[in-house]
Amino acid sequence: MNELFRKIAHKTADAVGSAKVFTLALVVVIVWGITGPIFKYSEAWQLVINTGTTIVTFLMVFLIQNSENRNTKVIQLKLDELIHAIKSARNKLVDLEDLSDPELEQLQQEFERIQKKAFNRIHLKDNH
Repeated sequence: MNELFRKIAHKTADAVGSAKVFTLALVVVIVWGITGPIFKYSEAWQLVINTGTTIVTFLMVFLIQNSENRNTKVIQLKLDELIHAIKSARNKLVDLEDLSDPELEQLQQEFERIQKKAFNRIHLKDNH
């Protein structure tokens, strides 16, 4: 079931993100707008677009979240592989997603200090 959902979500996300589907959605909205005077801007006329967009939005939230979760995992695994492959890298960085927010903040500050040192080194070389 999960694999089927993943495949459907992936294909749907690719399709929905295309220019063709955007154009189709735009045409639907334009046609709906043009038919307003024909239906005298009735509640039923408004309900058609409201219901349609609500249903599409509701379903797309799950598809987009599935795609984002999967992409995040893939990127994380690629980064973990790079960290693992570099001998001088700290392997504790492999599981960053498991750190608490204060631990992440501390690590970010550490990298900011490293960045400042590197920046200062480069500017000292340029000035001499």
